[in-house]
Amino acid sequence: MRFNRKAAPTTVLNLAGGQAYAQDNRHELTALMLTSFLEEQYYRQQALERLFTLVEEAPDPAFAARTALFARREFGMRSVSHVAAAILAARVKGEQWTKGFFDRIVVRPDDALEIMTVYLQRYGKPVPNALKKGLGAALARFDGYRLAKYRAEGKELSLVDLVNLVHPPHTEALGELIRGTLAPAETWEVRLSEAGRQEDADEARRNAWTEMVRSGRIGYFALLRNLRNIVEQAPEVVPEACALLVDEQRIRGSRVLPFRFTTALEAVQGMSRPEASEVLGALHRAADIAVGNLPALPGKTLVALDGSGSMMGRPIQIGALFAAAFARGAEADVMIFSDEAAYVPVDRSSSVLSVAEYLRNRCPGRGTNFHAVMETADRAYDRIVFLSDMQGWIGYNPPTGALAAYERRTGARPYILSFDLQGYGTTQFPADRIACIAGFSERIFEVLPFLEGDRDALLRRIEAVEL
Repeated sequence: MRFNRKAAPTTVLNLAGGQAYAQDNRHELTALMLTSFLEEQYYRQQALERLFTLVEEAPDPAFAARTALFARREFGMRSVSHVAAAILAARVKGEQWTKGFFDRIVVRPDDALEIMTVYLQRYGKPVPNALKKGLGAALARFDGYRLAKYRAEGKELSLVDLVNLVHPPHTEALGELIRGTLAPAETWEVRLSEAGRQEDADEARRNAWTEMVRSGRIGYFALLRNLRNIVEQAPEVVPEACALLVDEQRIRGSRVLPFRFTTALEAVQGMSRPEASEVLGALHRAADIAVGNLPALPGKTLVALDGSGSMMGRPIQIGALFAAAFARGAEADVMIFSDEAAYVPVDRSSSVLSVAEYLRNRCPGRGTNFHAVMETADRAYDRIVFLSDMQGWIGYNPPTGALAAYERRTGARPYILSFDLQGYGTTQFPADRIACIAGFSERIFEVLPFLEGDRDALLRRIEAVEL
């Protein structure tokens, strides 16, 4: 067509004050729900209110529901799914999919508690029937142990309060909960609390850790969180704890986000006990399992890791871990950029956690200059992977001109895979051969082979979620 041309991408100012490209509701909602823990961020303190706005104004509420299910069940994200479910309960009336959605969004009993708490705090009573029926159906799925584990006594909304509010189908476990005869769950928190009250608390703690590890009843995330305690209080079960750590089935089923291995590593490093060395080795092997299944990516890959100040903390933990996975699994070249950009040599024989730590220590923590990546790249790449919060401001304009100059200089026409690690809602790249994706889980790697043929492959995965 001569006159009715394709609309130009919308330019906006990002939160850092640089020019960027706006994302539509679906892309921004997906990025926020797959990356946000609804806490304060470097450039934003109102992630929760932004989520309310995106879900309340979503052109397609069913897509928002699918995104919430995808975030909870595939990526292990919790708070964002709770908020989205509460908003959808208030917004959507009379649709056939709502009851099933509220049932399936609940993976643990406390999911139901959090969803109802958000709803009551935001919207008050009455509670929609679809929300009652969906949460009721979910609660009826749980056995006595899981109900006892999440009874939430002393909280604003206890599990008994929720049962009385939604009237789930009767089960024996729910009946015991209501009558107060449901036996307490023997969680690690309860066991350690009881041990601390005994006369010989140290021996009681040792016995508690020993029983939980040897029985395998400790959850994977709880195991990661308590490795230091186990080494200090029950060193004799460290070999069994390490065996649980590297159990691939447990890793895959845990919904533990990969960066949690970095947090666990930092907790154990520096311990003087000899058993700590065995734990460190197991953590390295476990992380390799968790992020080691990077699909084959033909051709040459450059990974550009944002080492600016706004990436410090959790974003750089995740970015460095993913960069290490690309460096090892795809034999990618690695570049770190801030005010400037530079190639970084990587020992691909090292574990993914070792490479990630090495990359984090090389990050200068200054400005954000996307142009420098394209200006520094000195060879033709088939794809360039950006791991960043997308808050470029040095040079003011997005790096489209620098990308065009790189293509002329090298003869390359790379795909750009742009990982958004904060979900701020803007991107530096608008072109057709560029995919903007988000997510902290290794499950995002499953989408990579499809992105270069379909920049919306992640959205299509979400659209395929059954309501």
